[in-house]
Amino acid sequence: MWPVIYDFGIIRFLGFEFHLAIYSYGFMLVVAFYTCYALLLKEMRRLSYGDKLASDILTAAAIGGIVGSKIYYLLENFDRVLGDPTGMIFSGAGLVFLGGLMGGTLGVTIVLKKNNLPWLTFADIVAPLLILGYAIGRVGCFLVGDDYGLPTKFLIGMTFENGAPPTTYGSFTYNYPWVDLSGWNSGDVITVFPTQIMETIIGLGIFYFLWNKRETIQVKGSLFFTYLIFAGIERFCMEFIRINPKYIWIFQPAFGLSGAQLISIIMIGVGTYFLVKPPQVSETKPVN
Repeated sequence: MWPVIYDFGIIRFLGFEFHLAIYSYGFMLVVAFYTCYALLLKEMRRLSYGDKLASDILTAAAIGGIVGSKIYYLLENFDRVLGDPTGMIFSGAGLVFLGGLMGGTLGVTIVLKKNNLPWLTFADIVAPLLILGYAIGRVGCFLVGDDYGLPTKFLIGMTFENGAPPTTYGSFTYNYPWVDLSGWNSGDVITVFPTQIMETIIGLGIFYFLWNKRETIQVKGSLFFTYLIFAGIERFCMEFIRINPKYIWIFQPAFGLSGAQLISIIMIGVGTYFLVKPPQVSETKPVN
């Protein structure tokens, strides 16, 4: 864990006093933003679109994604919000992929609508960047010690003793009372699945596949719908080892689905449907 990259301490300026530090979560968001921007700019130039459009799209995606992520995170952890509203709202945690996808999509759609640009064409352009930004952002979650998985005694298990929240026995019983702690004792520092890094590795693999397919698109929108399937499958499977509560029980108490899994199923369904039956939309590139 490395939640703070560098702490400048207390800064005094013009009579004001504030604490200045470089936080790893925010730093990784910046890395994700500029990495995706560089690649988006490369694609815009390859397809003869303006540089300003790349900036507008990524800014809208970043703002919409962060806001959407935070809203989804707070809704998914509403019981913790009631207990500590200020801490939850202003914490460094909250990079929730599904909320970010919805918020980012809305932000980009507004920009495309404003500029009268083809939605499916740009959906294909940003598809690889969506999963790349997510993969990089997960590194920030790892450094903060948030969004880890269920307790495990496998070799890959890791502890986040100073995480957000910590992986201590007391913290688990307070924050995640639905998690089975059989085999652990009071006072233990619990090892958990490092799902943040696992998702980073899988996300980079998906990005590599989509990026290499971007120049051979035969049907507009197909790359984006492929992304929906892959990202949905990745999150659906990962949820089985994450600590998120289950809302729909199929074989109670052995098997249930979380909110993220329900949305993942929708993503997989939408992606599969439109790959089989592509939208019949005439999209032409506007004259610059």
